[in-house]
Amino acid sequence: MAWAMKAMQHAEVYYKLISSVDPQFLKLTKVDDQIYSEFRENFEKLRIDVLDPEELKSESAKEKWRPFCLKFDGIVEDFNYGTLLRLDCSQGYTEENTIFAPRIQFFAIEIARNREGYNKAVYTSVHDEEEKEGNHGREEGTDSGRAEEKGAKREREKAKTNKGEEKEQGANKEISRSGETAM
Repeated sequence: MAWAMKAMQHAEVYYKLISSVDPQFLKLTKVDDQIYSEFRENFEKLRIDVLDPEELKSESAKEKWRPFCLKFDGIVEDFNYGTLLRLDCSQGYTEENTIFAPRIQFFAIEIARNREGYNKAVYTSVHDEEEKEGNHGREEGTDSGRAEEKGAKREREKAKTNKGEEKEQGANKEISRSGETAM
């Protein structure tokens, strides 16, 4: 039961991270480049935006994934520890959208999703929602109002960038800490 709690905690931290910081700039491990290149070399045609569980869990898929995963034994700490992986990267962690996967499989797919821009949908949807809430109840109107709105928007973007950097640093520390114990 403890591993399930740790896996869920890791999933929550990761989702908050990709919601707070533009995912294409995230670094999940010290060996992201190696994981990504090996992953795309071995799984060039794997569709990662919406995963088919058969591509991960069938006997033929396991035969292909096993050598890939074993390459990272001793390179990625707890490479085979169980984690939760979203099937559809545009959605959050729900019972219907989550499968159990080894940690290295999670890293390979999520690093690819980040680099290839698929996880940007989560980040964008959260920030679009924040912007809608910020504009709620405000009347659009005069040109001077629009100029003020543009200036305020620029200031919010600066603040978001600073907050995003702070959140990324904090979340990276949290993932590292939970990685040491959970993954």
